[in-house]
Amino acid sequence: MSVPLTLLGLLEREPSHGYDLKHDYDALFGRDKPLPYGQVYATLGRLARDGKVVAGEAEPGAGPDRKRYVITDAGVTEFETWLSQPTEPEPHLQTVLFTKVVLALMLGRSAEQYLDTQRGAHLQRMRELTELKRTGGLIDTLLADHGLFHLEADLRWIDMTAARLGSLAEAVRGSGPGGSR
Repeated sequence: MSVPLTLLGLLEREPSHGYDLKHDYDALFGRDKPLPYGQVYATLGRLARDGKVVAGEAEPGAGPDRKRYVITDAGVTEFETWLSQPTEPEPHLQTVLFTKVVLALMLGRSAEQYLDTQRGAHLQRMRELTELKRTGGLIDTLLADHGLFHLEADLRWIDMTAARLGSLAEAVRGSGPGGSR
């Protein structure tokens, strides 16, 4: 997820303080990984430096003085360009799962044990997401569905890879990249 572009989108909706941006970001996009305050303000600083937002004068508040940030025309243009472009479906073919399997085989370790452990972790996460769907609102349900679909694809890959471990071990130890099968 692109934090700067997401913050630009939130600012296009309305000018906001950094605190409010963090709150909105966390509520909509950061459920599993809230955005640290330092990252919010560092990102806003870079966006201001690059002419994509303008920080207003400091306003007194309940705590420290706060600045209201406003998106500029350059920020709107960058956000609209980003929003209109498709996201790469799978930019990296070599995932962490794949890397661990290949390294385990290359080093003579049990890739099957790793795949079994990973399958268990995926199934546990699927149970958690299924519960979130059952108890959460629409946003939680859509996010849970997205996660579940990715986990299901990973599980299919884990099962297919487990069935091919012997051939993959030969390819990794013998013929090098690409393998022979």
